[in-house]
Amino acid sequence: MPDDPEQPVWSVIRKLSDKIGEGVTTQMRAIARENPLLQGIIDRVDFNATTHGQRDLDDDRLSNLIEAISTKRLGLEDVEADIIGKSYEYLIRKFAEGSGQSAGEFYTPPEVGTIMSRVLAPEPGMTVYDPTCGSGGLLVKLETAMEEKAGAKKPAPLKLFGQEYVPETWAMANMNMIIHDMEGQIEIGDTFKNPKFRDKSGKIRTFDRAIANPMWNQDWFTEADYDADDLDRFPAGAGFPGKSSADWGWTQHILASLNDKGRAAVVWDTGAASRGSGNAGTNKEKTVRQWFVDQDLIESVLYLPENLFYNTTAPGIVLFLNKAKLKERKGKVFLVNASQVFEKGDPKNFIPDGGIQRIADTLIGWQEEEKLSRIVDHAELKKNDYNISPSRYIHTSDAETYRPIAEIVEELKVIEAEARETDKALKAILEKLGI
Repeated sequence: MPDDPEQPVWSVIRKLSDKIGEGVTTQMRAIARENPLLQGIIDRVDFNATTHGQRDLDDDRLSNLIEAISTKRLGLEDVEADIIGKSYEYLIRKFAEGSGQSAGEFYTPPEVGTIMSRVLAPEPGMTVYDPTCGSGGLLVKLETAMEEKAGAKKPAPLKLFGQEYVPETWAMANMNMIIHDMEGQIEIGDTFKNPKFRDKSGKIRTFDRAIANPMWNQDWFTEADYDADDLDRFPAGAGFPGKSSADWGWTQHILASLNDKGRAAVVWDTGAASRGSGNAGTNKEKTVRQWFVDQDLIESVLYLPENLFYNTTAPGIVLFLNKAKLKERKGKVFLVNASQVFEKGDPKNFIPDGGIQRIADTLIGWQEEEKLSRIVDHAELKKNDYNISPSRYIHTSDAETYRPIAEIVEELKVIEAEARETDKALKAILEKLGI
C-alpha cells in the first residue's frame, strides 16, 4: 500500500518495474481485504498466472495497459458522476461482441433492457428482482429508468435483487452494482433448483417488479425437478412445460416471485409464444401458456427485430406479466410486432433511440397502430389455439402471409422431441408386455 494513506493505490501500481503481475495481484487482494464488498469480485484474477510455464498475461502488456489508463484522470472531480458506470457497460458490451454465442448468458442488448424497464416503470423504493441476472445490466436499466422518470428530483433508490449461476458472471454483476453505486444484493447459485431469496417461512420471496432474460429453451430440467419443488411455483392447473424447453417453467418461477400488484418482463425466443398451437392432441408447453392467458396474467407481448442478441440471430419476444391489470385491459392482450423497427449494425442490428421510444410508448399506452400493434381479446386467442405471437396477428407488410421460419423450426424441434419421448415410453410398455 502507499506510504501516504492519502495517496491512491494506483500510485504504487504505476511505479512497478518488474514482477508487475505479482504486484497488481497483491494490491487487488489488499484492497479486497479492506473492502469486504469487493471480496470474491476484484481479487478473483491472478495477474501472475501461468499455463505450462508461460505467463497468461505478460508484464509488458500489463505495463502498457497501466500506462494507457494513467493518461486519463478519473477522479470524482475530473469526470461526470456516472462515467465509470458507463465505461463498465461499454466494456461489457465489447466483451459480449467478442464472446460470440456465450455472450447471451450474461448480456442483454441495452435497447431491449431500456424498453422493458420503461414499460415496467418502477417507482422509488420498490423491490425488483432478476432470477438470472447475468452481469446485472437489466437491474441497472430499471434503476436508470426510474431516475430518468423522476427528472431533477432525487428519488429513493430501488432495492435490487439478483441471482446468477456462473461465478465469473456473478462477480461482474456485483461489480456493476458497486460501480453504479446502487443498492444491489446478488446471490450465487442455481435459481431454478435453489432460489436464494426466501421469506421468513422459507417460501419464495415476492417483489414489486421482476425482469429477466433466461437462457432460452433449456432442456436439462426433468419432470422430477418440477415434482421436487416445494415452493408452490408450479400450480397444479398449469402443469409443467415439459423437458424440451423450460421457458414457461421460468415464467412460472417469475410469477411466483411477484407480489399481489407485481409486474414482470421476461425475454424468450419466439417459439415460446406459439409452440403446440394448432397441433393435434395436447402439448405441455401450450397448456401452461393457456393457463397464463386464462388467468389473465399476460398484459402484452412484444415481437423484437431479428439479429439483436449475441447468442442467436432469432428475433425473440418480450412477455409482460401483470398481476393487477387495469379493469379496461382485463380479458385482453396487447400485441406489438416491432420486427421492422431496427437499423442494420455491426456486428448486430440495433433499435435506434426513436424506435425505443416509439415501442415503449406504444406498450405503455396500448396504442393500436396498423402493422405495429393490436389489442386482441381472449376469445380470439382461444380461437387461434392460444398462439400469442404478435406475428400471427399483425402482418408488417401485405406480402407477409407466412409465419417466421424460426418459429416453425422451433416448433418442429419440440414435436420431434415429444415424439422421441413418446416412442421411448411406448417401447418400455411393449417390453413389459413381452411384445
